[in-house]
Amino acid sequence: MSEYDERLEKINRLREEGEIVYKGRYDVSHTAAQARELTDGSAASLAGRVVLKRTFGKLLFATLQDRSGRIQFSLKVNDVGKETFDRWAKDFQLGDYVGLAGEMWTTQKGERTLGATELVVLSRAIRPLPEKWTGLTNQELRYRKRFLDLVSNEETRERFQMRSRMVSYIRRYLDDRDFLEVETPILQAAACGASARPFSTHHNSLDCDFYLRISPETYLKRLVVGGFERVYEIGKNFRNEGMDPSHLQEFTMLEWYVAFWNYRDNMTFVRELIQAVVEKFCGGLVVEYEGQKLDFSGEWPVVDYRDAVKEETGIDLHVVRDVETLKKEVKARGFDEGEDEDFVSYAGMVDWLYKKTVRPKLIQPMFLVHHPSELVPLARRSDEDGTRLDMFQVVVNTWEIVKAYSELVDPTEQRARLEEQMELRAAGDEESMMLEEDFLECMEYGMPPISGLGLGIDRFIALLTDSPTLRDVVLFPSMRPEGQ
Repeated sequence: MSEYDERLEKINRLREEGEIVYKGRYDVSHTAAQARELTDGSAASLAGRVVLKRTFGKLLFATLQDRSGRIQFSLKVNDVGKETFDRWAKDFQLGDYVGLAGEMWTTQKGERTLGATELVVLSRAIRPLPEKWTGLTNQELRYRKRFLDLVSNEETRERFQMRSRMVSYIRRYLDDRDFLEVETPILQAAACGASARPFSTHHNSLDCDFYLRISPETYLKRLVVGGFERVYEIGKNFRNEGMDPSHLQEFTMLEWYVAFWNYRDNMTFVRELIQAVVEKFCGGLVVEYEGQKLDFSGEWPVVDYRDAVKEETGIDLHVVRDVETLKKEVKARGFDEGEDEDFVSYAGMVDWLYKKTVRPKLIQPMFLVHHPSELVPLARRSDEDGTRLDMFQVVVNTWEIVKAYSELVDPTEQRARLEEQMELRAAGDEESMMLEEDFLECMEYGMPPISGLGLGIDRFIALLTDSPTLRDVVLFPSMRPEGQ
């Protein structure tokens, strides 16, 4: 008989004997972490999952795990009597939830321990936990069965606890600076706010198609028009794109918009925010990621986007201003070798060239500024040079952590740019933005100068927790169905 069958048979037998197998509650006075701080002889009642168990004749030691960590507990024949000891020792198994009451004591080895004089099995596990010495080591299984990963791996628990604390800290940081947290629709009538292929769905009650949002940008701008001059949202975005260590189709983004700021104001603000988070949670401004030290301190280098592309490729984007000429230049220099991309838009090809040649060399935290004006239809062109945008990215370890710009607030120009996007979309560019009439109407009521910013929460936390893939910092990443 398998262990699963043995456990299930035991539960059925207990039910027949009249036991309530799955209890309703238990009075808890302390967490495991709090109990460890108590003096010897102090009373405590704890509850949690049994993750280790070992018996030494008239003495049993086991380990209880709750939300705060682990603590050892003991059963002694001299404390509870032989009959009770024998019954309790056999009653619970690894994986079961138990409630315990007793007094704290310290073993000869210095281990803080709860000497149990009461033990109640609260919930019985039918399936055994992963093997106690190796834990759950199969990486794909850890993603698919995150609940087992959390039970088995302390590092995983600590990583996700840190993620929650970081997000809370970011919220407080913004709230303390007079930002207002808001919520915007996830189901949207048009896919706008970023260059990405959307997911689509159908709303049965309204009998119309919607898109899962690729960005909350145009809705947050509506709120600025409405008078909320500093707004932010931390929420899910969805982009139907490829997956790699730094990309997931469902991801968490922080976006904020501030009236009367420009992109330079945002450069200062986001650097200070990032440095505050890094220092608080990493104990300093130098972070080690996969053996590479990343220095977030001081002022960060500022690099012009087109200068960086020219330095790496010899292609001057000041001069090369259309997609056909760019294709010829790329082919002449051999950068398209092995590639089968057929770009419809100049913006798409410029972005591809940058990601292929420049971004892999950007390691230390830096600002990349003044992107070609075709790259972001919602960004403001520079007053000094209309071929570039008042825009920046924060790039760390080849990852784009932040994208931000001075917003385009001219409704006439915005309409023209979105119409261009629709033409590209009709020509086959599925990542081009859609035109939102409601958003354009909103702009026509008057939009103040604005600068907006998007910060990828998953990427940022992956860097600070030395996690090689975003799946390590997302509790339930999307996975291919088992068997496919």
